[in-house]
This record gives sequence, C-alpha cells and structure tokens, in this order.
Amino acid sequence: MEPFNVVILGCGSALPTPHHYASSQVLNVRGKSFMIDCGEGTQMQVRRARIGFNKIDHVFISHLHGDHCFGLIGMISTFGMMGRTAPLFIHAPEPLGPMLNAQLEMFCRDLDYTVHFDPIDTTVQQVIYEDRSLTVESIPLSHRVPTCGFLFREKPLLPHIRREMIDFYHIPLWRIQEIKEGADWLTEEGEHVPNERLVSPADPARSYAYCSDTCYLPQLHKQLQNVDTIYHESTYGNDNRQRAEKYFHSTAEQAAMVARDAHAKKLILGHFSSRYNDENQLLAEAQAVFPNTVLAQEMAVIDV
Repeated sequence: MEPFNVVILGCGSALPTPHHYASSQVLNVRGKSFMIDCGEGTQMQVRRARIGFNKIDHVFISHLHGDHCFGLIGMISTFGMMGRTAPLFIHAPEPLGPMLNAQLEMFCRDLDYTVHFDPIDTTVQQVIYEDRSLTVESIPLSHRVPTCGFLFREKPLLPHIRREMIDFYHIPLWRIQEIKEGADWLTEEGEHVPNERLVSPADPARSYAYCSDTCYLPQLHKQLQNVDTIYHESTYGNDNRQRAEKYFHSTAEQAAMVARDAHAKKLILGHFSSRYNDENQLLAEAQAVFPNTVLAQEMAVIDV
C-alpha cells in the first residue's frame, strides 16, 4: 500500500511558545505532498522534516488568522530563491487573494514560477481539488472569521493481481493494468479465466479530515462519517470551556465527541493553547470519550 500519512510541522495556537510552532502540516498521499496551513516558521520545519520544497505544489489555508498563514509569503519567496519553476497553487478563503497579490508585487516580483490563487467559499462543502488519486473537499466551520476545514479522500483503489496467476498463465506485464481494471484472461489454449480468479480485493480507500479553528459543531460529524483519521483543534480543556466558547474554539472533549459520532478510527488533537505546559490533560479528557486519540507533536509522522 502506498504511503498516506501526515507530518505535523506545527500544532500550537496563536501565541508562540518554546515548544510549539504555529499551525502547519504536510499530508503525503501516493507520492504527492499537500501543505495544510502555513503559520510562521513553516519553511524551517519543512527543512527539519526533510520534505523537498519542490514536492509541495498545493497549499490549503483554512482561514486568515496569522498563526495559519503568516509563513506563506516567506515560503513563496524561498521557493523563488531556490529556482523553482513548477507552478504553486494556493487554495484559501477569497479575501486572501488581494493581500497575496500585494505581497507578491512587493516582495516576489521576479519569480520564475507562477502562483495560482484558488478562492474557497467557506460556507459550503464542495470539491475544491481533484486528481487521479484523490479529492479534497472544503468543510464549513464556525470561527471568528470565515473558516473551513479540508477532507482528503483517496479514490477507490484497484484490486491486486495475484502473482501466482501471472506466473501460472504467463500473463504479459502489459496486460496487468487491464486485468486490474476488470478484464478477464483468455489463454492460448482458449481457456477463459474470470477476473475474480486473477485478483485479490483492493485495499480500502483512506481519508483524512483537517478541522481547523472552530467552535464545537454538534452536526459536524455528519460531514465526516467513517473518516479514517480526524485532526481537530483542541485549544482548551474543560477548565477553559467558557474561554473556548468566547473565542469560538473547541475543547479536547468536544473534539473527541466529533470523532466518536463520526465513527472515525483515529483522532489527532492539536492547536494547543499556550496555557498548557502539559497537554496530557487534554489527551485524558479526549480519551475518556474517544480512546484512540493521540496528541500532535512537531515532527511526528502519523499514518492515516
């Protein structure tokens, strides 16, 4: 099975701390790398994680708070200095467009590559990116500014061709793709071999949801049903529930309720308030509701 994992570059909230960077992560899907949010310091974390700058072709920005996008123009500039020629696609709420254009005009006039801006309507769930291997949908969230999350869905995979059948029937390599796509096999002697004898079931398609800054949404789970892994902001614990409500954030327990009701397999907590020197309190509150919960940590690589 090809890799499908998320690399945590930053999982802190707005106030910088010595042990957490601002929000950013890279999702690796079948050899492609997608950046999600780009807080200050992201490009340094990309280097630490040894992710090739040229592998990142798409950046998804959830909302226009600085801890989610202040690192973007610096990274774009660095790409230019490194001689990038491949286009870069920025998917973000519409208000970023004019600001990004102004920054590009001020700081990045001589890029040898094109920056494409794709505005997102944060009020609707819709496909905002698609290629041969996956789709990306926007997930409407509720924060103090227009905000959305992102749902990455792997497209259905092809079945595995059975190696012993290739050898037994002397099937040429150039016919394997056809068989994976459902073709039967006819031997030189005229024997008809049905497809189901030639293949074994495909691996299940995987999915990953990134739920950025948001207050608790009791109906959110309906948009995330059976997602394999959910990253959900958990800025506060139950000791700061009123603060979470005031600033349109979620508690760790509320994040766990979303994962439980969505029948997810795994929950990753992140976007930790600087009030917590030890996030194990948040982990315990979430695991009481949804046991398969882990804490995000910088440089962690988590399989979806």
